[in-house]
Amino acid sequence: MAAVADKSGEAAPVAAAANDKKNNFVVETAKSESKEFNVQNLVDMFTKLNPLAKEFFPSSYYQNQTKNDSKFNQVPVDNKSAGNENYSNRRRRNNFNQGRRRLNGKAFRAQRDDSIRQTVYVSDIDQNVTEEQLAGLFSNCGQVVDCRVCGDPHSVLRFAFVEFADEEGARAALNLNGIMLGFYPVRVLPSKTAILPVNPTFLPRSEDEREMCTRTVYCTNIDKKVSQADVKTFFESTCGEVTRLRLLGDNVHSTRIAFVEFAMAESAIVALNCSGMVLGTQPMRVSPSKTPVRPRVTRPMSL
Repeated sequence: MAAVADKSGEAAPVAAAANDKKNNFVVETAKSESKEFNVQNLVDMFTKLNPLAKEFFPSSYYQNQTKNDSKFNQVPVDNKSAGNENYSNRRRRNNFNQGRRRLNGKAFRAQRDDSIRQTVYVSDIDQNVTEEQLAGLFSNCGQVVDCRVCGDPHSVLRFAFVEFADEEGARAALNLNGIMLGFYPVRVLPSKTAILPVNPTFLPRSEDEREMCTRTVYCTNIDKKVSQADVKTFFESTCGEVTRLRLLGDNVHSTRIAFVEFAMAESAIVALNCSGMVLGTQPMRVSPSKTPVRPRVTRPMSL
């Protein structure tokens, strides 16, 4: 009986030690030293943290929060916490911006459709007809807001897009189909595309720059292997003296564009006949330029 009593007496301290081990983490170091961390202290520390603060969760978690709710249900969240409030505000702002972008897209498409209905396509234009003369012809139908003459690489004649301030002007312009302009009757049809607007900062700002535009042509579909010297030599040998040339390109498009300014306006008119001629391996398109070739601004070197 005494032995049994001794065993039962030893059971109490053993049970207590077991309970202590359940409530403590024991970390053994290389020197067999042990440091005990009380679990309750860790719990107290974690409860003071905001589990939805942006410092703890990446933005991808919020996007997939509905899919991962089950993984985080164990963490109690206070909906009125500062972190959660910021998150909800951020969601509201993002939704608002997305809605605004969608509205901007709809407004852009609606504006583009209006521009198409207000635009006519004019073909078989004599190469000697200028944009001013073409706009003057159609101004009798309504207010002309834009006129864009383009070179046709497959024909000596050119085509143009004329945009009016309203649809009535475009409908009235259709009555001019077959009218003689220069040496050829022009064809006037409803346009299927809108005129791409020119960046206003590039448009002429003075009478001098408008005069420069009459001496400048806009060239597209230029072979990337063609150098600026090649372009200048080509136009000087066929049209006249080139006073300024700007050859532009990037790594996205397979061809380049150029603005060529001549000493004489007559040379620019002759250059329009070069539309369709092959320079390098590509046929160029040559059109009157709406923007002058401004001299490059040299920035002073910092000492």
